[in-house]
Amino acid sequence: MSEPGPTVHVGVPVVRPAEPRDVPRIAATLTVSFAESRWVRWALPVDGRTQRLTRLAELDAHRGVTTGTAWVSEDVDAVASWEAPEGAAPPLPSDVGAALAREVPRLHADRADAVARTDVALAAALPDGPHWRLRALATRPRSRRRGLGGAVLEPALRRCDDDGVPAALVAPAWAVVRWARALGFEVTAATRSADGQLPLWVVVRQPGVPMPQL
Repeated sequence: MSEPGPTVHVGVPVVRPAEPRDVPRIAATLTVSFAESRWVRWALPVDGRTQRLTRLAELDAHRGVTTGTAWVSEDVDAVASWEAPEGAAPPLPSDVGAALAREVPRLHADRADAVARTDVALAAALPDGPHWRLRALATRPRSRRRGLGGAVLEPALRRCDDDGVPAALVAPAWAVVRWARALGFEVTAATRSADGQLPLWVVVRQPGVPMPQL
């Protein structure tokens, strides 16, 4: 995917590929949406948690923008950021990769080991072959229940259908699982974080599963 692709109109919401100018607003949307989430409370220390989360969100936004794997609503009140299979998106720029490698462990601080070990275990539970993995999905509270979450997911899900590969995500709460199942995802594994503190579900959508009208 050498070009980010056209703007996608899905009903009322307008969805487009994320651009460099969107990075601050993407970070703000992710921070507001995830501030009290179970994963954030588990993965980030209390000290400076909001600031750590904002920086993680900025780094993820840069990764998604530079690889063409993030989509946003027109007002950036909703964002979906993915990790594409090898060869399906432009490679991660070296400076962004270096920033992620340098800063992510520092931001997780004393939780870094548990987070890293959990990521390794989850990698084994994800689909074996090429697949798109959802890294972040967020909608600001003021814009929820307008179909924006499903709308920003649709471009990557259609790409999965076109390429014949599954989409996957890791859910830290059963409410996320219920929502994903409405979009055609199914639970393929139930596990816990490496330290046993956080329940996690791997949910996968096979290519060609009909998408609901969003």
